[in-house]
Amino acid sequence: MTKPLLIELITEELPPKALRNLGQAFAESIVNGLLKAHLIAGDNASSQFKSFATPRRLAVCVDNVIEQAPDQDFAEKLMPVKVGLDANGEATPALIKKLASKGWQSLSVKDLSQESDGKQDYLIAKGTAPGAQLHTQLQDILTNAIDSLPIPKVMRYQLADGKTTVKFVRPAHALVALYGNDVIPIHTLGLTADNTTHGHRFMGKTSFKLTSAQSYDEQLKQEGFVIASYDERLETIKAALNSKAEELNLTIGDDPAVNDLLEEVTSLVEHPTIYVGKFEEKFLSVPQECLILTMRLNQKYFPLFDKTTGKLSHQFLIVSNMQVQDPHNIIEGNERVVRPRLADAEFFFNTDRKQSLASRVPQLGTIVYHNKLGTQLARVERVQLLAKYIAQKLNANVEHADRAAYLAKADLTSNMVGEFPELQGVIGSYYAQGDNEPADVAQAIADQYLVKFDHTITSNNLTSVVLFIAERIETLVGIWGIGLLPTGERDPYALRRAALGIISAFDALNKANYFSHTDKLTLSDLLNYAQSLFAQNGITISSNTAREVQQFIYERLRNQLQGQYNRSVVDAVLALNPELDEVLARVDAVGHFTSLPEAESLAAANKRIGNLLKKVDGEIGAVNTSLLTDPAEIALNESINKVEPIALQHFEKAEFTQALQSVAVTKVAVDAFFNDIMVMADDIAIRQNRLALLNRLHKTMNLVADLSKLAQ
Repeated sequence: MTKPLLIELITEELPPKALRNLGQAFAESIVNGLLKAHLIAGDNASSQFKSFATPRRLAVCVDNVIEQAPDQDFAEKLMPVKVGLDANGEATPALIKKLASKGWQSLSVKDLSQESDGKQDYLIAKGTAPGAQLHTQLQDILTNAIDSLPIPKVMRYQLADGKTTVKFVRPAHALVALYGNDVIPIHTLGLTADNTTHGHRFMGKTSFKLTSAQSYDEQLKQEGFVIASYDERLETIKAALNSKAEELNLTIGDDPAVNDLLEEVTSLVEHPTIYVGKFEEKFLSVPQECLILTMRLNQKYFPLFDKTTGKLSHQFLIVSNMQVQDPHNIIEGNERVVRPRLADAEFFFNTDRKQSLASRVPQLGTIVYHNKLGTQLARVERVQLLAKYIAQKLNANVEHADRAAYLAKADLTSNMVGEFPELQGVIGSYYAQGDNEPADVAQAIADQYLVKFDHTITSNNLTSVVLFIAERIETLVGIWGIGLLPTGERDPYALRRAALGIISAFDALNKANYFSHTDKLTLSDLLNYAQSLFAQNGITISSNTAREVQQFIYERLRNQLQGQYNRSVVDAVLALNPELDEVLARVDAVGHFTSLPEAESLAAANKRIGNLLKKVDGEIGAVNTSLLTDPAEIALNESINKVEPIALQHFEKAEFTQALQSVAVTKVAVDAFFNDIMVMADDIAIRQNRLALLNRLHKTMNLVADLSKLAQ
């Protein structure tokens, strides 16, 4: 017979940003403990439980729990025979102690079997153990669940006796453990389980007895005014917000910050109710990003936007934990609280506007970027030089690129960014517009903080991509150069994100055909130039920085591409460190090459040639045709003479697919060569000449990619 099992722990308000994880971890730990003890009937246990998490509780209800598990057959390796048995074949003290620790004192040496693992013989205990009982096992399961919770910060507090101190995420006040209708008196954190739960603090019953484990969810809703399910509460809030916004012919928006705020307010309320608040329309003269941020970040309100223009309205939605007939006081109180916040934003904005953005730049000399890399002003000067270099390569407006880089960090000295650091760049862009800076300069200041550059590039935003690349290259080379490399999950300077940003920018430029001219922008040259700028400023960075940063960027690209393309194809292309703008075209070309019937044989031959060439000491000279006497080597030389100029011509035009197709025709000559010719001939001159022939073939074959990486 099975019954549902309910475990609920009631606490003071849990940290909202950790609530979802705490709820999931608590439920999963309880379920896994029951599964391990074989106390859940059925095959699909994952669908037989429901987790609950509110600001003041963690709970789980598990279906189909059995009171006693079936007897379990066991076979356990104990210890090597030479350790467990003495010379007379009797149990050693070590074996006796081991059996006692397992509760198997009744087992004798005769009851144990011996098995070899290929190295030595082991004593094996086999038998049938009585199934675990829920009433005795549940205590350990709960204790383990409490101990293994992903608590962000532990609190110490005293229990009611005034003597005992316990540690938990927040003080706990009640514990419920119901198996069907029956209480299981387990205990934790100074609490002993019963069947009394707590409702909403201000609505419904503050405490009441649960009829059964199965009635938990519905009783909390009806008697306690609590929606216990985290996901149900979130969906309820989301639907109510959208419904209320629709009534007002407005929208809450769809940017990621909305989802983040949804998660947070779900973790703050137990019985959500939506109310509409307003603020004075005069505040809309302040950049809307400032108002949006202060409402979301400080007040947990949902700003409302015009459906057509996306502009901020003077109304917002409040997710309250109280449902009342007359919400006037709640709404007025929230409006009264938000007004000073908006007034502060207005004051900061108006104060900042008394000073031009350009006049703020010298103040960056007082802000340390890094003690080994100088001030923010020194950094700006390096980014300026990089921006001008990039602009020249892209035929962009060099003057505008220089100006954007000069102004890029100026808003760090503003009151607004001091109050709202998240608005770096955005505020600078507003101030640049107010100073009548060129439109593309103002836009570039805002775009510098994009995670990736995925906009279509036109003449209107070319300055943006110039600054975007320059800022990230300076960061990568500088931070890497002083040894602050990412390690494991730690990447405090976001170098991985900077590398991915570079990749996205080059991809956008490539799609817009900005790499078609001869003197094009290359990653290697750009990194080397950036490295030289630090040396010019007297800053010591590693001499290998440019090369290492390039490899770091390529590794990020490798990770991206291997999710979309065959791993060996990606490795073959990146083995040559091609120009960043050529990588995708080469990958596509090699992918096409692998479908050709000649591909497998040529890849194997390429690998064989590479292994032979690795054994050569010194330089490999040119082919001496007079030493080619065997028909197979003569035929291979003729095939190379025919293919090489065609492949080179296609390669220089970036026609990578055609270049590889032209190489494919060498298969017959290559196969015949390796069938008929001994490369490592005794005659040194002939051997060197054959290696020279293969070296020439190897270079032609590997113009686009290292084909040996395709060999199985």
